[in-house]
Amino acid sequence: MTFRKAIFWLHLCAGCIAGVIVLVMSVTGVALTYERQMIAWFDAGQRASTTGSGPRQALADLLAAQPKPPDSVTLRPGPLEPVVLAYGREGTVYVDPYTGARLGEGHSGARKFFQSMTAWHRWLGQEGPGRQTARAITGACNLAFLFLVVSGLVLWWPRRWTPASLRAVTLFQGKATGKARDFNWHNVIGFWSLVPLFFVVATGVVMSYPWANELVYKLTGSEMPAQRAGGPPRGGGPEGRGPGRSEEGRSRRAPSHDGIDTLVAAAKAVDPQWQILTFRPGGPRRAPMTFTLDRAERGRPDLRTTVSVARDSASVVKVERFSDQNAGRRLRTWIRWVHTGEAGGVLGQTLAGLVSLGGVFLVYTGIALSLRRLAAWRRRRQQRFLETSKALG
Repeated sequence: MTFRKAIFWLHLCAGCIAGVIVLVMSVTGVALTYERQMIAWFDAGQRASTTGSGPRQALADLLAAQPKPPDSVTLRPGPLEPVVLAYGREGTVYVDPYTGARLGEGHSGARKFFQSMTAWHRWLGQEGPGRQTARAITGACNLAFLFLVVSGLVLWWPRRWTPASLRAVTLFQGKATGKARDFNWHNVIGFWSLVPLFFVVATGVVMSYPWANELVYKLTGSEMPAQRAGGPPRGGGPEGRGPGRSEEGRSRRAPSHDGIDTLVAAAKAVDPQWQILTFRPGGPRRAPMTFTLDRAERGRPDLRTTVSVARDSASVVKVERFSDQNAGRRLRTWIRWVHTGEAGGVLGQTLAGLVSLGGVFLVYTGIALSLRRLAAWRRRRQQRFLETSKALG
């Protein structure tokens, strides 16, 4: 058996085993392409009812007036931007910063849809203990997908570099049908998707396995952050995009919001160019309150600053910018955004969505070619059986 033939059979077996799961992850990846923009579009009508010229209500009074403490609070500097209160899976509430009145809740239908797509993308829609098993399955299939991408390049490589052979695997043949069409689609889509698909899948492997995560730090000669060793990154669900703390994890006593406005002002002063400020209002009284300041919408971790402010003195005790992190942590932070394409803004998201769609067609054409090969093998076997029967009869 030649090297190329061995790679072919490994490619075929990996595709048959992981194909259905890869298809699920690809379809849900397409659905999640513009998650952030779609949610923002559905919630676009939530704006302060005033002209934005009057005094704002104290944030401490606004939070104290809520029926229950939120998991997180998000502020934006625009005069008509509402205060956003997040309650994990329960939803999001928009509050007028001038009157304290509730403007409405985030579009529950859109959020439930994207939560469902995320659950299928990561855990095949499983809940509770089943998620651990499902995560192991999606991780293994994602690793198999990475092998399919790399081995696909080996199989795509023309034996002889001629204009005709190159056109056959890089350009769509409109008149091709049946097996020839599936083969053409599989090669062309695989070729044009190869590089971005490799990064999307490879970053998924890093987020799926602790050993791959540790490898990022080892390759850069960096020390792993103690809080991330042996567990998922901070921020609720995997990669910080999951739901917030559960109801059981919230403090049983309503947190005191006294002095919160002073703490927020201290955090804002660290980066006057901030565009989004997020923090969790609860926590131990003696522990500093942590604020995250972004200079842009999600997708630019290099424009993010984390500020810790002492609750008793409102003094800044720690400032961590992207440039302050070691090389391993900077690379690990970018990996999550490369996976979704958000590292490249809207164009990056679009490219990630397109290669995810390409993954759907790669699975379809790969399965179609496998079934055609199986059917041909069965016909040959039946033909040999008939010929043998005639010879003996």
